[in-house]
Amino acid sequence: MKETKKVLILSYYWPPSGGSGVQRWVYFTKYLKQMGWEPYVVTVDEKQASYPVLDFELLEEVKGVHVVKTDTKEPLKIYSKFISGSLNAGIPQGQVPKQGWMSKMAAFIRGNFFIPDARKGWNYYAKRAAEKILQSEGIKKVITTGPPHSTHLVGSFLKTNYGIQWWADFRDPWVDIFYNQQLYRSYFAKRIDAYLEKKVLRNADGILTTVGGNLIKKFKIKAPDQSFHVLPNGYDAAMMSAVSRTTVNPFHVVYTGLLTENQDYIPVIKALSALSENGKVLFSLAGNISAAQIDKIKQLAPKVTVEYKGYLSHRDAVGLMKSGDLLLNFIFKGADQDMVSGKLLEYLACGVPVLSIGAPQSEAGRLLAGSSFSKMVKASDSDAIKSFLLKAFQNKGKLVNEFPALKKWSRQALTVDLATVLMKES
Repeated sequence: MKETKKVLILSYYWPPSGGSGVQRWVYFTKYLKQMGWEPYVVTVDEKQASYPVLDFELLEEVKGVHVVKTDTKEPLKIYSKFISGSLNAGIPQGQVPKQGWMSKMAAFIRGNFFIPDARKGWNYYAKRAAEKILQSEGIKKVITTGPPHSTHLVGSFLKTNYGIQWWADFRDPWVDIFYNQQLYRSYFAKRIDAYLEKKVLRNADGILTTVGGNLIKKFKIKAPDQSFHVLPNGYDAAMMSAVSRTTVNPFHVVYTGLLTENQDYIPVIKALSALSENGKVLFSLAGNISAAQIDKIKQLAPKVTVEYKGYLSHRDAVGLMKSGDLLLNFIFKGADQDMVSGKLLEYLACGVPVLSIGAPQSEAGRLLAGSSFSKMVKASDSDAIKSFLLKAFQNKGKLVNEFPALKKWSRQALTVDLATVLMKES
């Protein structure tokens, strides 16, 4: 009888948590199981977790997976209540609130007293649950994924005490993540954080990242002897096939995801406003977007019909994307070189034209350049923005955005790569 391949995955984000951060390991786990692996997952009880959004439909993707949910103690719910009056609405995503002295004080406390992050209170419970599983199941392979990067400290402990093989997965940078610059961190806080990052980078048996290039160059300086494996965020081919492409009568522009003041969206909205003088434009948005952002968009583009759908399930978000004539993306300021979001791959898989605002020579920019009707444009290049929008507008219903390399970015293909990494290091 063939021996079962077991792996323990520690992920703070897990269904019913929603958003893009959870999807990476939901699909890796799903397809590892289909390939004959037996994944065990340690995560946090959603009733205690600091999850900004929930998506219960994602639970269907991980049916039959061994999942252990633990308690946690963390200050983010208190932080959220302090900032917004709600236990979840004020949990930071993409930017750190800094308006008013209370927000600035909260940012200082978060940056200097919760190192590496404000979810490190989960570590004690995650560690205990992981120890029990390792002992009862005889598992020798462990993966930790961050953010929150404090989770990697559990992986370091398990390797030291149990002799397991451990891979640390970096969905985003750690010390160099763009929003750390907004936290008023002291010299000592920065030193401690850098020490913890270096410890993880050097102690792990391998480092998994979503992008190569600039991020791995930074990591190699800190851990020159480490083994790095690029496992990008991808798209789920099964879902893409299951959701049909639709059309609506006006020129339909779609944006999904998080939208904050830390993204250069205003030049595009102004260009859409000018475009609406030539015909009807419908702009649909879905995701975690504040009422203030929606109001600002409506003020900047008064003749554009703006529809905010709220937070949608993953499947419904894909359906919205596939109803668009143009998909918009805005890279976080300061994150151009180190991140390629899973959303961008899903955009490309939809076959719809894509306009993204960011650095053209970034990893994401080079990715978009490989398709037939996608472009990364600087926010300051208003002529290029207007030209792209006008071409998409004039060719409504005629354009298909082809991406020849699409298949290798599917979740299944990437999981084959992951399984190869896990077996190679045996």
